[in-house]
Amino acid sequence: QDEAGHLVGQMGPSPQVAQVIEQVKVVAKSNFSVLIQGETGTGKELVAQAVHRYSDRCRKPFVALDCGAIPDTLLESELFGHERGAFSGAERRKQGHFQLADGGTCFLDEAGNLPVPLQAKLLRVLESRHVQPLGAEKPTAIDVRFVAATNDDLQARVARREFRSDLYFRLAQYTILLPGLRDRPADIPF
Repeated sequence: QDEAGHLVGQMGPSPQVAQVIEQVKVVAKSNFSVLIQGETGTGKELVAQAVHRYSDRCRKPFVALDCGAIPDTLLESELFGHERGAFSGAERRKQGHFQLADGGTCFLDEAGNLPVPLQAKLLRVLESRHVQPLGAEKPTAIDVRFVAATNDDLQARVARREFRSDLYFRLAQYTILLPGLRDRPADIPF
């Protein structure tokens, strides 16, 4: 079955899902960074995967990272990677998620949980399309599409200065809002 059928099979047949599928088709053909907003359980990761599968990057990796599930102390190493000896315990070189996603899509789930210092570093990657692993002497070019998701109101967090406005606008070049299941009860069984 095609991607639209795949999403309907996973998210449901409601008109709201049909509208999301149309948005996915439109943005997938671009190189825009995508921000997917919606409550827990609305299908944010399914939509992120669909953006990747509909895109020209579909044969390259889709690398997902839950920014809320990894301790702040490890998050930078997970995203950027590190060289051997970069810090105590770094016994071997490790590629970060940005490098692993090269040519494909990097999905940052719960991006609102990124600590402020790491937000600045992510912004630099989005602007320069270069990543510098911890302990590396120079940055490396990457070709990655970024898709971020959050169940948080990032604009409200920007207003409270808990999330960088410049990073928000970089991530939200195209925004897909997923309606809550209470607004599409026909989709609940899916």
